Amino acid sequence: MLKSRRQHARRVDKSLIKTPAEIEIMREAGKIARHVCIMAKETVRPGMTTGQLEDLAEDYITQNGATSPCLGYTPAGHPPYPAWTCISVNEEIVHGIPGQKVIQSGDIVTMDCCVELKGFVADTALTFAVGTIRPDVDRLLKVTEEALNIGISNALPGNTTGDVGWSIQKFAESNGYSVVRELHGHGVGRSMHESALDVPNYGRPGSGTLLETGMTFAIEPMLNMGKKDIRTLRDGWTIVTADGKISAHFEHTIAIGERNALILTRD
Repeated sequence: MLKSRRQHARRVDKSLIKTPAEIEIMREAGKIARHVCIMAKETVRPGMTTGQLEDLAEDYITQNGATSPCLGYTPAGHPPYPAWTCISVNEEIVHGIPGQKVIQSGDIVTMDCCVELKGFVADTALTFAVGTIRPDVDRLLKVTEEALNIGISNALPGNTTGDVGWSIQKFAESNGYSVVRELHGHGVGRSMHESALDVPNYGRPGSGTLLETGMTFAIEPMLNMGKKDIRTLRDGWTIVTADGKISAHFEHTIAIGERNALILTRD
């Protein structure tokens, strides 16, 4: 049955295939984006605001000749996004708008950074602790990061997006966490969201889109300590857990190589 389902998987839109030279530009953008995340992790202190982390990110991105496709991004049903990065704290899953929120010891913070360089885009996210966090929260971070690694290890030519999603879902749920359903990984490269490809963090083996060499996309598990349900705040962007429990988010942009996945967002 698995082989039969894979034979019927969707073929990739050829616009998603990148040349080796294009992938190398994405790798350059990815290094900048990942450095922003690492810099935020190493710089953050209790009492800082999310806006201060945003300022550091903007400065570093511009100093490296790049820009952010997040700023002014206006998908249907949303106001223009007003910042260079997304910074989410505790129960905020994604799309937290940087501003006056004060970061406290014991918080977890997600820096989600997307960088455009020479016409190509890379996207990455990292959730990190501020000061000492509870052991159960630390475990959530470790499991979510490992879920990303497992998803990447299953992003092989000849596999499908369903294989990637199922591997993440199986690992997350076996560790007692819920997987957010409404928010997915996505095609990325010539734009921040290449709509021809959707990469859920759940699924069925053999289903979805067939993975082919040269495809580029973001894998980004979002795991909740409580239920999977979400809601959006009045700002039109910030998405939080409906039950107010902690969430974590890790993301890499990858390219499908000849034999395995190539991570393009390494520092």
